[in-house]
Amino acid sequence: MSRSPLEAVAVFQIGPVVITGTVVTTWALIVALVIASRYATRRLQLIPDGLQAIVETLVGAIEDQVRAIVNRDPAPFLPLLGSLFIFLVVANLSELLPGVRAPTASIETPAALATIVFFSVHVFGVRQHGLGEYLKGYLKPNPMLLPLNILSEFTRSFSLMMRLFGNIMSDELVVAIVIALAGLLVPIPFMAFEILVGLVQAYIFTVLAAVYIGGAVGAIER
Repeated sequence: MSRSPLEAVAVFQIGPVVITGTVVTTWALIVALVIASRYATRRLQLIPDGLQAIVETLVGAIEDQVRAIVNRDPAPFLPLLGSLFIFLVVANLSELLPGVRAPTASIETPAALATIVFFSVHVFGVRQHGLGEYLKGYLKPNPMLLPLNILSEFTRSFSLMMRLFGNIMSDELVVAIVIALAGLLVPIPFMAFEILVGLVQAYIFTVLAAVYIGGAVGAIER
């Protein structure tokens, strides 16, 4: 009997807390990213070369994209959005490793990331405008729209979660079916497509998060 894509496989348990395979994979990716980040930045030079040049090019590209979206200094938003993008790229592409299932193909990881974005949007909004002024924004353009404005905050986060989960999960499922039916050599083009899907979904998630934050700080019309 096939396993549901919504089913979480328990690996071990700590007291009442069940640790699933998705959590273990996510921890492993986070540790790997921390080590890689430390290694890449351990000997920074004034004139970058090699790995430092690659890292600075990546950070610069993310910074330019965030600046273009929020229309202001991207520095306050770069740690969150840059970390989101890099983690999503690694997480989405981790399914190419033998025996590894992408954390983003399980509903809990997209849900956690969407929750982080949800609260971050309001933190940046309150920080920019103050609590009272920020809450008044939900009364515009008409106080009668308050329930709809509040509902839209939850629905767009739900959409953000489901878009990432649905695309990564379905892509993984298609490749698994092709491998089962055609063997290991035929699906190579599909694996290239997996890489493209993983990169595009990481980009879309990060851009949407930047758009939501831009709306909260007033850089983009909400």
